[in-house]
Amino acid sequence: MNARHARYPFLGDARDAVEEAGVDLADVVANDDAVVERARERVTGALADGTVGDRARSDRIELLSYPVARVLVSVVDENVLVRKYAQAEADAAYDRFTADESDDSELKSVGGDDRLSRDELLAEFDLADHVHARRDGYDVDVPTYLLLSSSLRGDDWRLVNRALDDGRVPVSEPELDTLLREAIRGRIEDGLPLSVPDPIADAMEAPAVAVRDVLADMDLTREIDTVVPELFPPCMQHLLDQVQRGEHLPHHSRFAITSFLANIGLTTDEIVDIYKVNPGFGEEMTRYQTDHIQGDSSPTEYTAPSCATMKAYGDCTNPDDLCDAINHPLSYYEVKLDDEDDEDLEDWRERDDETAADADD
Repeated sequence: MNARHARYPFLGDARDAVEEAGVDLADVVANDDAVVERARERVTGALADGTVGDRARSDRIELLSYPVARVLVSVVDENVLVRKYAQAEADAAYDRFTADESDDSELKSVGGDDRLSRDELLAEFDLADHVHARRDGYDVDVPTYLLLSSSLRGDDWRLVNRALDDGRVPVSEPELDTLLREAIRGRIEDGLPLSVPDPIADAMEAPAVAVRDVLADMDLTREIDTVVPELFPPCMQHLLDQVQRGEHLPHHSRFAITSFLANIGLTTDEIVDIYKVNPGFGEEMTRYQTDHIQGDSSPTEYTAPSCATMKAYGDCTNPDDLCDAINHPLSYYEVKLDDEDDEDLEDWRERDDETAADADD
């Protein structure tokens, strides 16, 4: 384990260093308070101010706190926490590797072996064959560009607004660094939440409570006051279409679309109304199941299944480019809403209000 591993814990060789050292994660979370505390700082910092906090003086503590932080995020298991944490880690890495590329950074004192070059990052993510240097920047193959830019805000990133040359998109050095940041974010987010063994989860309960307290004090879950089926992820559009055609859905599919609709703000009455076209519709049972998912008749408010779960049950249908960059249907919907113009969203809200008024009449 060295300073480079501590600065860039998402790298493959950092993971290999941990494995070669024979580190027992269960032993670390149970007995190494310094590592667990640093992991807690990484996660709560991501929530509080979008950073992972100050780096530990010990390379070992800093490196091991990364996998422990991922465990902590998984124990808490909140979609918004996964997104916030992955973004904060990616932003920290971006600050470091762009500073490594700079001649006037405070990292001049850091040895050359601790730095990370742009070319090394390209190799790390198997992008070297898809990104081509030119005199004043780089050319990125279109599929790679679409994958890495799909979550980026701003019209400048839309492919329709970019110059194309023989299946490649010209980008500047800073733009390529931004795309690399997205590659890092995707790797960090990949697989979260992890499946955590009970003994490790139990040992992490105290820091998990601290993270939940931060979540409870913050308005992190965006209030989605507009329901735009056209912006739903393909999987949810497909399930909603099946419901509206009166087709029978298996239990896992019914849970997926019901929890998704509940998570984006629909009431039990509104969801029950959607199911009325289904064969064998029973209002009492539908209302009971929806109230249970909403948390009205149960101690838990259920979250829609992740993309991994949707795939496992065969409910992932017609995935598009954005699906490759996210790991949860709610994340997809939030990205789509963020990309819409405010005027368009206001039109949708007015349409929804008119529809609701017509229903009341």
